[in-house]
Amino acid sequence: MFKHVLPFILLLISAIGNAQVADTSSSKATAETPKPAEKKWYETIALRGYAQIRYNGLLETNEDLGCEACDKSWGGNNGFFIRRMRLVFYGHLSKRVYFYFQPDFASSTGVAGGQIHFAQIRDAYFDLGLDAESEFRIRIGQSKVPYGFENMQSSQNRLPFDRDDALNSAVANERDLGAMLYWAPKKYKDMFSDFVKSGLKGTGDYGVVGLGIYNGQTANQPELNDNFHVVGRVTYPFPLGKQTLEAGIQAYTGKYVVANLSPSVKTNADRNYTDQRIAGSVTLYPKPFGLQAEYNIGKGPEYNKVTDSIEVQDLKGGYVLINYMWKLNSQILFPYARYQYYDGGKKLERDARSYLVKELEFGLEWQPMKQFEFVAAYVISDRTYEDHTKPDNHQEGNLLRLQAQLNF
Repeated sequence: MFKHVLPFILLLISAIGNAQVADTSSSKATAETPKPAEKKWYETIALRGYAQIRYNGLLETNEDLGCEACDKSWGGNNGFFIRRMRLVFYGHLSKRVYFYFQPDFASSTGVAGGQIHFAQIRDAYFDLGLDAESEFRIRIGQSKVPYGFENMQSSQNRLPFDRDDALNSAVANERDLGAMLYWAPKKYKDMFSDFVKSGLKGTGDYGVVGLGIYNGQTANQPELNDNFHVVGRVTYPFPLGKQTLEAGIQAYTGKYVVANLSPSVKTNADRNYTDQRIAGSVTLYPKPFGLQAEYNIGKGPEYNKVTDSIEVQDLKGGYVLINYMWKLNSQILFPYARYQYYDGGKKLERDARSYLVKELEFGLEWQPMKQFEFVAAYVISDRTYEDHTKPDNHQEGNLLRLQAQLNF
């Protein structure tokens, strides 16, 4: 484990040394030329956020069809549901030290009759810039693991109601606790920022190159073995005629401890399972036509109903999404369609539940103003999801989903 941590310690020492040199040079320049007084650190703190309220009960054909990792108001007794209520506190403590804290006030246990709408940390990290423009930076804390374009997208910006099963099952809630090293030249940092600010459904700045280590049990879960996951990602945006295409590749490897178990399901001795994947991503930003596609393969824990045990098995799957950015004076319409497929396990769910997903979603996002969005989507879903309790569980159905979103 120490050999993984050592490079980050050396980088941190180097960063502090560089900062001291920079401060010395800065103090000399200040003595020669007076500068305007810098803002106090607390004057740079900003607050933003968003809220999503959903209803999934229209035109529903099968109340037994659900998606545990997606929207917990699917199926059964449908009602209005607060999917997310996020506040983001962020700012620069100095030019090269940045912090980001995001709690969610609409978390839920996911258990029938369990608690909903309680506060839980989503992000809590700081960035340490290793140069004047923070082109190299270290991120320490709980943050997104750089695996998958759609995983990197904020739910505030994503078109489909939920992330695809294939890549999101790699890192539930997209986050974990660890240390990341990101690199992006200033030109590309500005591009990543503009993709979000201009409404093109970008990810934000997760670097052209990202490398990191993280616990591996996913966000807000205790570490259960002395074995870090290691992740790497490379993505590159470039002009293609009047549009911009971004292509990327990412992979991770580690050992995952399956902890959510039925009483009598069979496991290996220490419940440690190989957990590794590799994925490709292609995004054509909507100017006005857009396309987004990802596919991953790998190995991970998955329930086998034949042996009633959890075994390391192959997994595969991805999605293709097409969209169109239609500007009507000050309003924006985003029609979209997404097909997704996944064949593999979901390690965080009970018994590393086995899945076979085939799903088609047609939707329309309406933005009458920046502060408000309304989305309607019709879903045609075919899901097989099996564990020790339900070894034969194949569900098909359709439903109309509605969401109102407030941005501030």
